[in-house]
Formats: sequence, structure tokens, C-alpha cells
Amino acid sequence: MADRDSEIRIIANTVDPEEMRVAIIEGDRLRELFIERMWERQKSGEIYKARVESVLPGMNASFVNLGDGRNAFLYLNDAKGYHLKPGMDVVVQVVKTARKNKGARVTTRLSLPGRFLVIVPGGQDVGVSKRIVEDKERLRLRDVARQLSKREDIGIIIRTAAEGQDSEILENDFDSLMQLWREVAHEADVQTAPCLLYRDPGLTGRVLRDEFSGDVFEIVIDNEEEKTKVEEWLRTYGGQVMPSVSLHRSNTPVFEFYDIEKEVAAALDQKVWLRSGAYIVIEQTEAMTVIDVNTGKFVGDTDLRHTVLQTNLEAADEIAWQLRLRAIGGIVIVDFIDMECEEDKTTLVQRMEQLLADDRCRSKVFGVTHLGLVEITRKRARTDVRSILTRSCPFCGTTARVLKEDSVAVTLKRFIRKIVRSNKSEAMLLECNSRIAGYIAETYLSVWEEAFERAIALCAVPSMDWEKFRLDYQGSREGLEKRVAQRQEEALVVYSTTSA
Repeated sequence: MADRDSEIRIIANTVDPEEMRVAIIEGDRLRELFIERMWERQKSGEIYKARVESVLPGMNASFVNLGDGRNAFLYLNDAKGYHLKPGMDVVVQVVKTARKNKGARVTTRLSLPGRFLVIVPGGQDVGVSKRIVEDKERLRLRDVARQLSKREDIGIIIRTAAEGQDSEILENDFDSLMQLWREVAHEADVQTAPCLLYRDPGLTGRVLRDEFSGDVFEIVIDNEEEKTKVEEWLRTYGGQVMPSVSLHRSNTPVFEFYDIEKEVAAALDQKVWLRSGAYIVIEQTEAMTVIDVNTGKFVGDTDLRHTVLQTNLEAADEIAWQLRLRAIGGIVIVDFIDMECEEDKTTLVQRMEQLLADDRCRSKVFGVTHLGLVEITRKRARTDVRSILTRSCPFCGTTARVLKEDSVAVTLKRFIRKIVRSNKSEAMLLECNSRIAGYIAETYLSVWEEAFERAIALCAVPSMDWEKFRLDYQGSREGLEKRVAQRQEEALVVYSTTSA
């Protein structure tokens, strides 16, 4: 087992279908946060039988209909072997999830990932993860992959997790993937386009497949059904060192219990303080992410040169952590504190490269520019945390951000669950912002009443802050009716249903 600082705990908050979250805690810090929303589940890796809507040779691209109301973008170079025409059916896989005003990007080059390897239907090449560095092990794994590839005439990529695994385990993973591919191919033959053919395993399953390692010592889940799936996965892929798996039963929500909610909120802040008293400011824009480094309260203990270098190196550590935590991808420009010494610049760039070397998302550091900026690119593998959780402010018309309506709604639902678990009152009235109340009433209220078996009413308070809410009443249904009448006499709108 690794030392305590590198030990990893996985916390899965999957009890609410509106928003499922999985946190990876390294030592005592939130390292990565994975979020899946009920309405936003089109993710990289999904396979569709799509219909070609248009072909644009001038853009070297076509647009295909996936059946979800938004056309996806297909480069013609990603559809080699196909003569695309409008109305034609084509099987494609999402390589970039739809975001903001851009549709998903898809390719006809399909792949199916398993725990230890990836199969590439239609391919013939064999590859081994670059993170497996020992030559003897790379040769062994490549030989196993070649034998499997020849057996089914299919491309194979060996994943990092395959290091040290015997050939029988790899073959079992391969057989499972081939069975899955046969099912996908069959559905592609019989289904009518546009339609979904394959979706990755659920959020927890994807995180385990891609992130699980021997450093994981504990997995905590707040959903009994999900716990059973995790235990089954571990029996198949967990190896010899098995982490403990426990079901969170406390009335306090699991992320709140482990103090993760505070770190999630902090991951939305622009300013991040460093231990020395220096700080960084992270500004995400449409085109790129800009990070500014400041000495802040840090004054150093020797001379200016060492103070600047020490601050920049500490900032580099935190920047690498924040890029991973916030799932920031694309172009990143870092304005470190100016350094005159070329040796110090080289030291900083080397530190940044070392920090990003272990990142699953491919990154590249381009050195220090003439303006003293460090340019970084990081593969955008998923939607960043800020884009998932927040939106532009609907009131001020500036670049300010507030939580999305769904973010506030699911936070309110967790609050309601705490109330339901702590007492047996059959009805409640909650106050919240008028627009939030209207959104919840239209989207979720009847479903929540059925799930909690309680009568729930929402009082729309125009003066209430966007992200705030308050319990106004809990008790009997008759008491709720009286309280609703009182609030309506105050000229406030109250949303309720008669389904509970």
C-alpha cells in the first residue's frame, strides 16, 4: 500500500438520478470530480447509428443526426472508406461531447474500452500504453495483443492497467469486449437510424474502469444497488489487494459527511490560495484558460530571485492539480511571476512537465514565451466542472457566474432528504428564488413528492438570493394547507401538486 498522502478514497454520490457524482480523494484533498446530469448524458464513447444530414466539402465535414435533436460534426477524414451522401446511414462514435453552442464530434473509427485493453473494430494495429515503460513487459503485452488481434482480425490497444496481468486475464477482458462488439454490430444491422447502439457503463463504472488502482483503499457509496455493482466489478477486476466497500447510511449526505461539498464549491472559485500565502487566479474563457500567479502575502526568506522561483514552483504544483480537478482542457496560458534567470525558467518548465506527465489527459508544455508566459495544451476529455455546474448570471448581464437551475435544484433535493430522514412529518414548505421555484415545480416537484412520499410546496420569494433556500414549514398536510394560504395572502406564488 502506498504512503498515506497518496492513498486514494473513492466517494460515489449516486442516490439522486438528477445528478450523480464521484469524487476521488487523494490524501485529504479532492483530486478529481466526475459529474453526470440526468439531462446531459451524451458522453464520449457512445455509439450511434446516425443519418447523414448534409455534406460540406468546403469544410471537409458532414453533419449527422444522432436522434437527440442536435446534429453532430463528422470530419470527412474521420470517415475514410465512406462516400457520404445525405440520407445515408453511418455508424459513428462520439469523440467529443457536445458543449455550449457546439454539437458533438463523431468518428467512424470505433473503439470499445475494457479494464485492461481497448478493441478497435476494423483496425489491425496493436499498441501498448506509453505509461508502461519496462521494455520486457511492453514486449510481453504486445505479443499477447498480437495473438488476440490475429484471432479476430481486430485492432487492440493495451491499457496501463494491464501491466503485470497474466495473459488469461487479458484474454477474458478481450472475450467480453468481443461479445459486446457483436451485440453492437447486430443492433446496427437491425435498428433504424438515428438511434443509440451503445452507451458506456454508468458513471461509477467508468470511473472504476479508468481510475482504479492499487492505491485505492476505500470506496464509499450511498446507493445500495450501485454498491452491489461495484463489488461485482471488484471481484472481476480488483486484483489481489481489495479496497473496503461500504454503504453510506448517515442522514448527512455523503459529500457533506466527508467535507467534499466545500471543495466542490472551492473548485468554482477564481482565486486559489497557496500554502505560502501566494495565490493564483484562474480565468476560463471560450477560447482558452488564463492563469495568473501572484506572490500575495508571501515575502520569502532569502532574496527576490528565490522568492519568485519558490512561488512559481508552488504555483505550478497547484496549477497541475487544479487543471485535473476542474477538468480544464484546451489552451492554458500561465502568467508566472517574471524570472530573469534562464536556469530558473528551465527549472519551472521541467517541474510543469513532470507534474503533467502522470495526467491521463495528454498535456504538453511549450516553454516560456518572450512575454514570460508558459503555454500548455491539455486534452479536453470531458466537460469542465464550471460548465457543468454554473451558467452566466441571468440578472446582471456580465461575465459573472451563478449555479445552474439544476445545480440549485439537486442541492435543494439533498436538503429535503435530510429533513425526511430526520423526522416523520408528512408535508413541508420551502422558500426559494422565484425563478428557481418555478423551474423545480415544472421539472421535478411531482417526482420528488413520489420519491419521498411527502407533500412538498415551494414558495417563490422574488427577493431571495438565486442559490439560497429555507425550510418555512414542516408538519401535517392540513398545517401545510394553512401555511400555503398565509403565504398566498402575502401576494407570494406557491407551487404545489396534489399527487403526494
